Amino acid sequence: MASGHCQVGPVPIRALLLLLLAFSLFIVPILMQDLNSDISALLAFKASFGVNLRWDPNKDPCTSWKGVTCESNRVTELRLPGSSLRGDIPQSTLGNLTALRVLSLRLNGLTGPVPSELGDITTLSVVNLYGNQLSGQIPSTIFSLSGLTQLNLGNNRLSGSIAPEFAKLTKLEMLYLELNMLEGELPDLNLTTLNLFNVSFNKLSGPISPSLSRFNATSFLGMSDLCGKPLLPCAGLTPVGPPIISPSANSPDGAVKKHGLSGGAIAGIVMGSCVALLVVASLLILLLRRPQDSYKHPYQGNSPSAAVALRAQEAMGSPSPTPRGAPISSRAAPLGAPVVAAPRPVRAPQRHEESGNGPPKKRLVFFGRSKKTYDLEDLLRASAEVLGKGAFGTTYKAMLEMGQVVVVKRLREVNTPEREFRDKITIVGAMEHPNLVPLRAYYFNRDEKLLVYDYMPMGSLSALLHGNRGSGRPPLKWGTRSSIALAAAHGLEYIHSRSAQSAHGNIKSSNILLSGTNNSSPEWARIADHGLAHIIGGPAAVPTRGGAFYKAPELTDLRRASQKSDVYSYGVLLLELLTGRAPGYADGGVDLPRWIQQDFSDQLLDVELLRENQIAVQEMMRMMQLAMECVGLDPDRRPTMESVVRQIEDICDLAKSRSDSMGSSVDDSGEQPLNRSGKFV
Repeated sequence: MASGHCQVGPVPIRALLLLLLAFSLFIVPILMQDLNSDISALLAFKASFGVNLRWDPNKDPCTSWKGVTCESNRVTELRLPGSSLRGDIPQSTLGNLTALRVLSLRLNGLTGPVPSELGDITTLSVVNLYGNQLSGQIPSTIFSLSGLTQLNLGNNRLSGSIAPEFAKLTKLEMLYLELNMLEGELPDLNLTTLNLFNVSFNKLSGPISPSLSRFNATSFLGMSDLCGKPLLPCAGLTPVGPPIISPSANSPDGAVKKHGLSGGAIAGIVMGSCVALLVVASLLILLLRRPQDSYKHPYQGNSPSAAVALRAQEAMGSPSPTPRGAPISSRAAPLGAPVVAAPRPVRAPQRHEESGNGPPKKRLVFFGRSKKTYDLEDLLRASAEVLGKGAFGTTYKAMLEMGQVVVVKRLREVNTPEREFRDKITIVGAMEHPNLVPLRAYYFNRDEKLLVYDYMPMGSLSALLHGNRGSGRPPLKWGTRSSIALAAAHGLEYIHSRSAQSAHGNIKSSNILLSGTNNSSPEWARIADHGLAHIIGGPAAVPTRGGAFYKAPELTDLRRASQKSDVYSYGVLLLELLTGRAPGYADGGVDLPRWIQQDFSDQLLDVELLRENQIAVQEMMRMMQLAMECVGLDPDRRPTMESVVRQIEDICDLAKSRSDSMGSSVDDSGEQPLNRSGKFV
């Protein structure tokens, strides 16, 4: 018995050893074969674009290849944002990455169709192809990805319709299709998991389905043929066809005419048909004459109202539950940007040995005392909302994964060499003033130039002043407007104090941002875009349509802006604050300064000011007189910003003394007057 017991133990041990040997002989080669297949697919993908992705075939891709992440010896993530990939995505490459969960190729130059073979990757959870030039229809194979949670195909050239089969993606949380050429009606996507949705600036028409009406209006911008909640109600449909002829009770024989139409009815039908044919023929001629090769995105150049609408919602304190636009979702190589000190004189950023002069690729360069709590990888992972598009590029509100909110300005048409750009942007980053929006960091490579600013939660003065007028909007009172005017004057005076040539170049109400709801703080209004006029080259240096109304007569190029041209723009801004009218307002064919010059009186003041505060009209008219001095045609006779600040402070002191003489510290509008620091007293 004892000997029998001694022989039982070794048997399972030998069996375990045999199993381990079998695993090493059979299972491990299979796993290695899968990884080798992934490596082959990635190398074929890279070879088709001819870019240097620094993928060394002799190194482990899971630990050393940029943008590649592995789990269990398989490639599970491929993130290559802004990597200069240009051309069609080759077939039989991405589709062979059968364990891929995350694919992000945003902000490249990819062309051709969206690969249909993506539908073969059943593990896909995130697909981000935003900001390319992909064309054609959305492949139906996408709808077989049952585990898909995020799909971003925004800012491409996709056409066709939005298929009802999107409803099959029952785990979808984010769907961004904005800035394409999609047409037709919106399907009823009853997806309870969907909480981020945007189809703005396509060619969609018809009613918005009830399942999508829960999203904010910023999800449906730029499409006049779309209707229903949250947009304007759909008008009732008018029947098309000949009019219905009712039986006549007054027929000569007293009987009902059952056959035929009267001559007048026939003539009306013929005339209506002719008009309809003429309209259709005119539309066909316009379409045929439209050049097909000069593609212009529907968002470019014709949607200033979109930016105003977005800022108006923020200014009125109604945040959008549906972020607008481009999630900047992607991953880059390990980041670590130098911190640039900002004492005077300004020092240039530290040089790096990796690529000669300047910061290495894929790194944010931070300024001054800015805390480096995020890097480019965090920025590219963020979901973003378009705030507006101006002379220098598109501005996004980016929500980082850790909850921090920043503003990213994506510059366009920058012709400045990197060394010159770095030197100039360092000067801007060194500017620190309570009434300037601080520049926290920048990123530069051949294809992308990004600037990172603090987020101003109340949006712009343009939205606060002009947004939603007449729809229950609370009036913008004199004390608030005075505070904004003084804060902007302080900020502009600081810019001019840097040197005799230092100027802003693009002062306008959309560049005056509001930092919070506490308008008793002198820092609550800040100037944005300072310094960019001297950095941007090419056509971007020409003012946008809205900005042209603020432009001094002698200024043709923003890069040649002077302190005197800034004073002119600031004067237009003051007139805008006082009259409540946008600078492009025309009455009898004249602009805002000339309109006021023709009839300088208190009747030109904003009706909201006259209704709320009759006592402060004297200060308002003094401010208007100052504004007219600023917009004088002779630059040499315009005041300096130092003089402008002093005069506005005197106006504030006048308001305070008037209030004191009345024995009260509060005027009849319920607002406290301002002192020289810009604070309410």
